[in-house]
Amino acid sequence: MAKHRILIVEDSPTMRQLLAFALKRLKDVDIVEAQDGMDGLRKVTSDHFDLALIDINMPVMDGLKLVSLIRGEENISDMPIVVVTTEGAKEDRERALALGANEYLTKPIQANKVLQVAKGLLKVA
Repeated sequence: MAKHRILIVEDSPTMRQLLAFALKRLKDVDIVEAQDGMDGLRKVTSDHFDLALIDINMPVMDGLKLVSLIRGEENISDMPIVVVTTEGAKEDRERALALGANEYLTKPIQANKVLQVAKGLLKVA
């Protein structure tokens, strides 16, 4: 039984693979992937996750909309969220954090950074 469940919401299969690969270095994790914001919302509201990594620029529903919807859902509003994006602008970062993201990572993603942030939010060594 996995100790932590992590949801990766990202429309790029390559990016999802990269993130999953980095996160699999954590012990006892179960990684679930969603291909867009709607898919992510469906998964996050019907299942339990300890952490979500969400891309901003996605078709159907963007990541910021998803972050605000998660924060508005009573039973999942305190789930840690890491926004993963190509948007490096200060305003984008501030907007994501204002909407409730716990962390903001810009692409290209470094596996070690992803791991460090995930460990910090999951409170694992």
